[in-house]
Amino acid sequence: MQYARLALVFAVVSPWLRGQAPAPAAKLGSTVFHYEQLAAKPSGVGERRDLTDGPTPTFLRFESHASMLLPGKMSHPPHQHPQEEVIVLLEGTLDASINGTVTRAGPGSLLFFASNDIHNVTNVGPTPARYTVFNFTTAATGTLAGRSAAQLAAPGKLGSTVFDWAKLAVKTTATGERRDVVDLPTTTLAKFECHVTTLKPHEAPHAPHHHPDEEIVLVKEGKLEVMINGAKTTAGPGSVIFAASGEEHGWHNAGDTTATYYVFRISTEATPPAPAH
Repeated sequence: MQYARLALVFAVVSPWLRGQAPAPAAKLGSTVFHYEQLAAKPSGVGERRDLTDGPTPTFLRFESHASMLLPGKMSHPPHQHPQEEVIVLLEGTLDASINGTVTRAGPGSLLFFASNDIHNVTNVGPTPARYTVFNFTTAATGTLAGRSAAQLAAPGKLGSTVFDWAKLAVKTTATGERRDVVDLPTTTLAKFECHVTTLKPHEAPHAPHHHPDEEIVLVKEGKLEVMINGAKTTAGPGSVIFAASGEEHGWHNAGDTTATYYVFRISTEATPPAPAH
């Protein structure tokens, strides 16, 4: 038994002894991260639930976590990094600091931090703030180290912004409502489009479909029944749906009340071209 264990250890470490690199991480496929199944870990200023951290078909790295920030606490000291970051505030009130300018954000608001801008958030409300964080790293991200946000700013590209939920225009649709947030390229993303959909009970926004860009959905309220490549599951408040490039996906409101969710559709330099029609 002892010799068998030694043989197993040698088999695992021998690639490093021979100078071989470990196998690349598997790319994230379409999946649903169920909020209620995520383990909560103390963060010192609240708690944190990790969703994912690794490559996808079009991102070099896609990291996401859900945070609870206690009243009066800041997420961390102001800092900067080349990857671009999105925060969706589900509950509470935050002050978002961007290069020293502070903007207040209420429930439902979305915060976008552009590459290398100095940022953090502070809970200025009387109750815990709950928000979900998405970090995106692409091939373009690796070229930006050491360059200031001012140097990276370019006309027509999205800069750091707080999108106030209360100021988003509401449009009536056949199945409910829609709030358009943004549709622009960023410093590291070829396309960054976000909107918020509200579905009436038992309605669907569209039939199951697929497309080259990757799609991320964060459920704000209600319950969705989700279909991914023919398999069904559900997604409740706080849950995140990830639809990988080219994979079939769809959903409908499975409840008797309205369901509201954020939709992000993102293209990078690695996104395949759309098929010709």
